[in-house]
Amino acid sequence: MFAITQPDTQLSDHIQHQINNKTKPLGALGQLETVALQLALIQQTEKIEIIHPHLLVFAGDHGIAQHGLSIAPSEVTAQMVANFLAGGAAINCFCRTNDMALKVIDAGIKVEPEDHPNLVKQRLGHGTEDFSQYAAMTKSTVLQALQYGADVVEKLSQKSCNLVGFGEMGIGNTSSAAAIMAALLNIPADECVGRGTGIDDQQLQRKVDLITQALDLHAERLSDPLSILANVGGFEIAQIVGGMLKAAENKMTVLVDGFISTAAAMLAVSMYPEANHYFIYCHCSEESGHQRMLQHLNATPLLSLGLRLGEGTGAALALPLLRSACCFYNEMASFEDAGITV
Repeated sequence: MFAITQPDTQLSDHIQHQINNKTKPLGALGQLETVALQLALIQQTEKIEIIHPHLLVFAGDHGIAQHGLSIAPSEVTAQMVANFLAGGAAINCFCRTNDMALKVIDAGIKVEPEDHPNLVKQRLGHGTEDFSQYAAMTKSTVLQALQYGADVVEKLSQKSCNLVGFGEMGIGNTSSAAAIMAALLNIPADECVGRGTGIDDQQLQRKVDLITQALDLHAERLSDPLSILANVGGFEIAQIVGGMLKAAENKMTVLVDGFISTAAAMLAVSMYPEANHYFIYCHCSEESGHQRMLQHLNATPLLSLGLRLGEGTGAALALPLLRSACCFYNEMASFEDAGITV
């Protein structure tokens, strides 16, 4: 579905020389230098910049949530979508603070929200099936989800946006992300499952048991990313995968948020390894399993703030670091410019 190529590396030495010759010791700006190099390779221009950055929050409900695996019922998904659209959530605050546009995508929540200028309706149903008993969705639904996610990003690209962050909302989606992780890495559920929104020990054990049951039920059909999405995925996760892949195809920078968004990134990279060159991993979540995901992707996150909210909050908080990387790369004097001899 996608034509993704890694950035041309012919300029790597030139870009690294530019970074090394700024008025600082070698490597003194740490990860900011890595970010600047990655952005310069993606953009292939002398001056790097972030243009019309957007944060996309994909929302979907999950049938498995009926088992009480969260501190909140599924109805809270729709309530939080309303909160996003009213501007009252953490992600709204961080996007406003960091001059980042925000769009909410209804990928398939239980209750269809009213129309809103910042809402995109791409509904695939009223939530997935309970994947501990049935396939979460059909393979054709997965393909539609990938296309829907790609369509949103393509429209942004046509308006000159060159950076997009991905967030999510959906009661039960840490269960889906944990099942995806277990299936991709071929490890037991108890190595992937965390407390999500803050569940107690009894709920945690039920969550492990149900995901283990699901992995056993679908074991013969977890052989590839599309099948994993069909059997244990979520509508919002599948659309995020499509959006990430379209962004990589269009040579846009992708900000990957926490546990659920990283599950989508793992699927995307499993399908198209070249896509990972366009991904910047924004933070290490407190959710159990996220650090192992990042290690699998050979990713060093920019932030470690103890976040476990989702919504794309880590992506929005990381944006100022990317802007700082652009600024030092574009404007910081070289030793020659400053007349400094070393």
